[in-house]
Amino acid sequence: MIERPDAMQRVRLAHTEVLLAQLRSAGPLSRAELIRLTGLSRTTLFDIIGDLIARGVVVEREPALSGHRGRGRPSTTVSLNPSAGRIVGIDLGRTTITVIVATLGHDILARGSRAIPLTAGPARRANAAIKLIDDLVQEHDIDLRALEAIGLGLPGLVAGRSRSAGGSGSSPSVAAKQISTRIQDRYGVAVVTDNNSRLAALAEGTWGATRDVRDAIYVRWSDGVGGGLIVDGRLARGAHGAAGEIGHVSVEPDGDPCPCGGRGCLELLIRPSALIEQCARRGVTVADPADLVARALAGEPIVSDVVRHAATLLGRVLSGMVVQLDPGKVAIGGTLAHAGEAVLEPVRTAIGQLAIPGHTRRLGVVTAQFGDEGGALGAVAAALRLNMSEPLPALPTA
Repeated sequence: MIERPDAMQRVRLAHTEVLLAQLRSAGPLSRAELIRLTGLSRTTLFDIIGDLIARGVVVEREPALSGHRGRGRPSTTVSLNPSAGRIVGIDLGRTTITVIVATLGHDILARGSRAIPLTAGPARRANAAIKLIDDLVQEHDIDLRALEAIGLGLPGLVAGRSRSAGGSGSSPSVAAKQISTRIQDRYGVAVVTDNNSRLAALAEGTWGATRDVRDAIYVRWSDGVGGGLIVDGRLARGAHGAAGEIGHVSVEPDGDPCPCGGRGCLELLIRPSALIEQCARRGVTVADPADLVARALAGEPIVSDVVRHAATLLGRVLSGMVVQLDPGKVAIGGTLAHAGEAVLEPVRTAIGQLAIPGHTRRLGVVTAQFGDEGGALGAVAAALRLNMSEPLPALPTA
């Protein structure tokens, strides 16, 4: 049967969107890689690419010959036209705002960070993020008329309802909604909002330390303790927007109350301020989290012991997650990740001892790649995926 022209056009548009979705998520790709990732035939894919190049939607890049090894000339790559769109990623953390302005072609045009008071309310936080974006745009002469979407990362629960330590109902999504609405009203584009630690997990799974595996656990160990799960290539959010909240696993059920409503949560025991207090009780004065990390790296006995014990607690909690998810990697980011093996080794040991020790598994416990920019980069990735339903693809190795 001969298809009607409108049906053929719908098929063509669907194929085009599949191709563009891969370019949005993975950046520059060769035609061979696109054929493999999209499943399109060579003839169809080449025809669509030719049309997109003629329309200025995508551009073709010549291969970089320097450093090339192997036989033959490296393939040309196709990428979204950098001038065809802009993406903004925001990590509006507890005390720091980080903003990245990028192109659809995955080029970073500007980045910046700015402190914000812990006590700042939603309106002040939204306005501070807007001010930082506008300052970066002016400083780097960026045209935001081509802005397509904004990704926004916030601490804590950004969806659903929770109960405070006092027992009253509260909705963390209210503040998130106020902030995202203010930013959306200012720029007139869609704003996709998620937990900033979960977005950092997305950044690591897209471009960073866990991009080569389909299942991964990410931990952000800083002022708070958060995380994210990549399951079969997708960022898991959970039924109530709380997936990956590793810091609120109770490790001491009779311990101190936590603002989440629980008791003895992991975050209360291993956040930097708690570790600094533990050092003080043992007669060692530590100035701040950076000093804590530096002394752990230097091998100071008491500080090293405190950090090791905290990392062991983290590893014990992670061991249960490892049993359930069976990830290929665990990535640790945040302030304490700067301590390197002083943190990774006890985490690795605890997982090895508790996560079905008799089971042979290859599990990498590594430092996250993106550090303090992970949340903002993940916000960029979330904005790039705003209209995507496919699992996250791994970046090409070539």
